Amino acid sequence: MSKFGYVRINTDFEEIMLLQPRQFNFKKFKKGKLNKYKFRTNDLKFGTIGLKAVESGVITAKQIEAARQAITRKVRRKGKVWVRIFPNYSVTKKPTEVRMGKGKGNIAYWAAKVRGGSILFEICGVDSNLAVSAFKTGGAKLPVKTLIFT
Repeated sequence: MSKFGYVRINTDFEEIMLLQPRQFNFKKFKKGKLNKYKFRTNDLKFGTIGLKAVESGVITAKQIEAARQAITRKVRRKGKVWVRIFPNYSVTKKPTEVRMGKGKGNIAYWAAKVRGGSILFEICGVDSNLAVSAFKTGGAKLPVKTLIFT
């Protein structure tokens, strides 16, 4: 059994599959810090065109899923799309109007810490103009500045 996978979340309208770890050593993490640039994941591994983060930031699982859906709809489900980031960082939140103390809050959502220069999505099997327009719509769903490259 893999450590990572999708988790079903029921909403009023539809059932959404969001990325989240299946098992983990620690439920709650410290905030830490975001480094400015990452050189390790600069090159394409699977696809021919990629979407790269220019600045560092935190991307939630909902934002990753929204960008993935926008990209796959734009290319009309042709070709192959790879998601190169995974939300393995839990973000906690205490309820509103709760006094200070009494421990850390419950997990509100899962997120991925992204450094500048890391690849977010890759695509192959589609025309380059179509891939660029798909990455523009997908990049608009993300909270970090992105760059399309080959």
